[in-house]
Amino acid sequence: MASERAILHVDMDAFFASVEQLDDPALRGRPVVVGHDGPRGVVAAASYEARAFGCHSAQPMVRAKRCCPKAIIVPGRGARYREISQRVFAIFEDVTPLVEPLSIDEAFLDVTGSVHLLGRPPAIARLIKQRIRDEILLTASVGAAPNKFLAKLASDWEKPDGLTIITPEDIPIRVAALPIGKMWGVGPAMEARLQTVNIATFGDLQRLSLDDARRLLGRSGEHFWKLACGIDDRSVTPDHQARSIGNEQTFGVDIAWPEQVRQVLLGETEHVALRLRRHDLRGRTITVKIRYGDFETITRSTTLPHLTDSTDELWRAAAGLFDRWVEAGFRPVRLIGVSVSHLQAPAGRQMELFTDEQQQRQRQLDRATDEIQSRFGRGSIHRGIPYTDEPS
Repeated sequence: MASERAILHVDMDAFFASVEQLDDPALRGRPVVVGHDGPRGVVAAASYEARAFGCHSAQPMVRAKRCCPKAIIVPGRGARYREISQRVFAIFEDVTPLVEPLSIDEAFLDVTGSVHLLGRPPAIARLIKQRIRDEILLTASVGAAPNKFLAKLASDWEKPDGLTIITPEDIPIRVAALPIGKMWGVGPAMEARLQTVNIATFGDLQRLSLDDARRLLGRSGEHFWKLACGIDDRSVTPDHQARSIGNEQTFGVDIAWPEQVRQVLLGETEHVALRLRRHDLRGRTITVKIRYGDFETITRSTTLPHLTDSTDELWRAAAGLFDRWVEAGFRPVRLIGVSVSHLQAPAGRQMELFTDEQQQRQRQLDRATDEIQSRFGRGSIHRGIPYTDEPS
């Protein structure tokens, strides 16, 4: 891999559940399910002990309890998870400045420029894993490959506590044997559609020409064919270099409750606002991304008349977009995401002299929150925005 890009995908193992087991030794080795224990509760995370019974994230809590009657249900602690996440990302940034967060517990790292200092990609991956184990007492799985798609595929190969290397030579043989359901973006509905045209593995797609893939699969054909062939030219883009900053979450199953999706969107918006302020950036355009189980993806955007990094303003815009979509006709969601674009570093502060009192209070709140988190960690304070816990 010396002549290739060296990309790592680092994914914390059963992150929320593992943090609960870290903080409460009585939970270690036992089936732990994180989430709201109510009739419409959804599993946020399941320990590997619970997964052995069929529990998994985004599963209705009532179903998880049927799968594992002895599961220990623990309410989520977002502030604590963010505190641990900050420590994990600090380790990433010690290795390379090219860190692209995907969520609170996973990221892409471009370590091409670190090879001459820290060794080949497998050695760097082992270093990261060891530091996470020694300093945070948790485990992570790492995939190393020449591009982002293959790295993410590899990180899931030997979970938990795995380390998998994929080289270009692996694509025609090792990657070809994978079931098509393992492909990024292929849910049960798309998997069934692909199987109707005799595409059950990556290799089945590899053997098609690009034109045949387009003919059989329409607009998705080129996308899936390139991934099957290990083609992915996307770069690892840190927040401060990005044209937009966003966060998204893919669910294991389609989520049929609008309010549950809305709660996830709220957390993503808070995280995006923190990332904007951390890099002294503001944006004007807020986009909500929605993906259905059949891979159809839609976006809804709005552009504000001014630049902002305010959590409250960003959430009002994102929630407005989401609520208008729900009113027009909700469909079960496989992925929800939010991003902010048209980014600029503020040219000066004099414009703030003319903001209204509410805006001034909001900015003071954000600054105070960020200062506390900077000194004591993200888990030290959690900014709340009123929203409904469950659908009525």
